[in-house]
Amino acid sequence: MPFADPRADASVPAAFVRLVGGRAWASRLADLTRRAQSGPLSGRAAQQRHALEFVLARAADPKAAAKLGTPERRVLAFAQEAVRLARTLPEAPRARLRALLLEGLTGEATLIPLFHLLRTAALHRARGFDVTFAGLAEEAPYDLRLARDGVTAEVVCETVSAEEGRPVHRGDWCALVDRVNPELQTWLAAHPGRYLLKMTLPEGLDGPDKAAALEARIMALLAEEKRQDASADAVLKLDPLMVAGAQAGAGLPQRLREQFGPEAHLAVTADPAGGSVFVMAARAGRENAVAQAVTARMRLAAESRLTGSVPGILSVFVDDLERSEWRMLRETLELEGAVRRFLTEPAGRRVVAAACASRMEMFGMAPPDAAADGELRFRNPSHPACKVTALAPAVTSSE
Repeated sequence: MPFADPRADASVPAAFVRLVGGRAWASRLADLTRRAQSGPLSGRAAQQRHALEFVLARAADPKAAAKLGTPERRVLAFAQEAVRLARTLPEAPRARLRALLLEGLTGEATLIPLFHLLRTAALHRARGFDVTFAGLAEEAPYDLRLARDGVTAEVVCETVSAEEGRPVHRGDWCALVDRVNPELQTWLAAHPGRYLLKMTLPEGLDGPDKAAALEARIMALLAEEKRQDASADAVLKLDPLMVAGAQAGAGLPQRLREQFGPEAHLAVTADPAGGSVFVMAARAGRENAVAQAVTARMRLAAESRLTGSVPGILSVFVDDLERSEWRMLRETLELEGAVRRFLTEPAGRRVVAAACASRMEMFGMAPPDAAADGELRFRNPSHPACKVTALAPAVTSSE
């Protein structure tokens, strides 16, 4: 497996910064530092989403670099791959690579799409294929061209955020909790006790306007000492917290998760001195549809980025997932079912195989947190190329 035991090279961070540009890199780190300090939950979410950039920044410090673990060393290995690739490319393709880097260092974007491309190329090289970065070198609509034993295939690398399949966006939830929490602490001091605010959001929560409106309704409910507030877009109900042993201890989040399920959004505000606890639990009016978001991206990529002249492979990175979510998508076969249905559609006719991966695979976690062999692979049995021996290692999956 490529990058299975990467060695940290002390020169990589500096070489990567030179590739990006020192001014662009410094500006990005300053922006991410501000985001990391934006609030307890929002800051933690920013650190998780932009973990690659923070790792590269830490690795620039020789003292910190000596303490990097396997996930951090893998990040450095991918950064080193980016530097090596840049050195092999002519001027125009190298400029396109740098543009991809700068795109990943702008706004809400991340370096994940580029690192996913590099990782996918490494996986196929390890399987014995000659790999060409056709997207960078030739401006092909697909990203990679594979060749072996006279057989050629196109590979498209896509990144889809799990937020696209969540009616309640985690980023907006974190921002809401950070804004409400100081007011809740003040309210708890005046109203000691243990409370549970259950929120059903039929239309979900996506965007600052919805978050601000929900914040206003929460605080109005508490100020008016009401127990319920219902409308078409939100139902709020305040009850006593009845979870067994519901002190604000380490075990409370787990007990809440067991009670409300994996898709609920939870937040706990506590007054340790007085023993008071205020829990917010929010659910959308419909289930998450992460698997459907993945196949929607596959459908679009198959129709717009594969030429159809040779077998096509779709490699999708599912980002913004927790370990438990990724395991659930795999173990319940929800993702597998959605992908296999896609492969029977007209758009799937160009696709000989599809693969899905997450940060768990990128950072080298072991099963069951990560999929075996570095990704979850599905072949399209109806595609003629599935019978071609040269492509078999790239498309094999359990049936």
